[in-house]
Amino acid sequence: MSTLKTRYTLTQSQKMMIFVLSMSLYGLSNMFTELIPSVQLGPIELSVEYFAFIPLTLCMLFHPLYAAVGAAVGEIIFGELMLGQFGGLGELEKFITFSLAMYTAGRMVSDPKNRRQVGIAAITGVAIHQFFSSVIDIVKVWVGVEELEAVQGLAESVVLIEGVSFLNDVLFSGILFALLPTLYLVPRLYGKIEPLLGMKPRERNMQYATGAWLSPKLVIVGTLLAAVALGAELMSESGWSFGEFELPGAESNEGSLIWISIAAAALVAAAIILILRRSARRRQEAGQLDG
Repeated sequence: MSTLKTRYTLTQSQKMMIFVLSMSLYGLSNMFTELIPSVQLGPIELSVEYFAFIPLTLCMLFHPLYAAVGAAVGEIIFGELMLGQFGGLGELEKFITFSLAMYTAGRMVSDPKNRRQVGIAAITGVAIHQFFSSVIDIVKVWVGVEELEAVQGLAESVVLIEGVSFLNDVLFSGILFALLPTLYLVPRLYGKIEPLLGMKPRERNMQYATGAWLSPKLVIVGTLLAAVALGAELMSESGWSFGEFELPGAESNEGSLIWISIAAAALVAAAIILILRRSARRRQEAGQLDG
C-alpha cells in the first residue's frame, strides 16, 4: 500500500475550495498589478509582471495542480472577462505555460520548512514561465506571424530583446514579487493556515508522486503542453483566434472595470475563506462531541 494516501488526502470539496481560493486571490492581485506604473530606465523597462508568490505559496502548501490551474483561470476571469475583453485562442498559451510553471514549482517542494527548497522552487517556477514565453515570442517572429525587429532585416535581434526581457522579469519581478515573499510566507504559514481552512497539513518530506519530482512523465507532458501552447499562439497571431472579443466601451471604461473586478475577486475570496473556516469549526465541534 502506498503511504501517500494515508499521509495527505483532500476531498473533492477541498480541492474545489483550493481551486477557487487560488483563482480569486491571484485574480485580485493581478488587478492590482494593472494599477502599478512601470519605470523606464533607459532601454530597460521595470514593471511588475505579476505577484507570483500567491500561486507559488498555495502550490507549495496545498496540492499544486488545483492551485496552479485555479490561478491561471483567475487571471482569465478577473483579468480578461471582467474587463470586457478576451483573447480567445491566444489565451491558451498563457494559461498552459503559467499553470505548468506553477505546478512544477509546487512539485519541487517536499518540505515547506526547507527555505532552500522553497527558494529554488520559487525562482525556478518564474524562470520556467518566462522561458516558455520568450521562446514562443521568438518563434512567432522567426515563423513570420509577428513583426519585431530591433535591427532592420535582422530577425535574430529578437533573441537579444527577449533575452533582456527574460532576465528583467526573472531578476526583478521574480526576486521581489516571487522569491522573497514566498520564502517568508511558506515556512511561516505551514501548519498554521491549513487548520484554519479545515485541512490537515501535509507531512514534511512528502512528495506528490513517487520518485523524483522531475519524472519522465512530467517532462513528456510538459513538452506536449508547450507544443500545444506554441501552436495556439501561432494560430492566434495568424488570424485564427477563435472566441476573441472586446465589449464596446471596455477600453474607455477600463479604470472602472478594474475596480469592479477587484471587488468581485475580493468578495469571492472572502466567501471561500468564510466557508472553509465554518467547515473547520463544525469539524472541530463534531470532534469534541464525539470525544
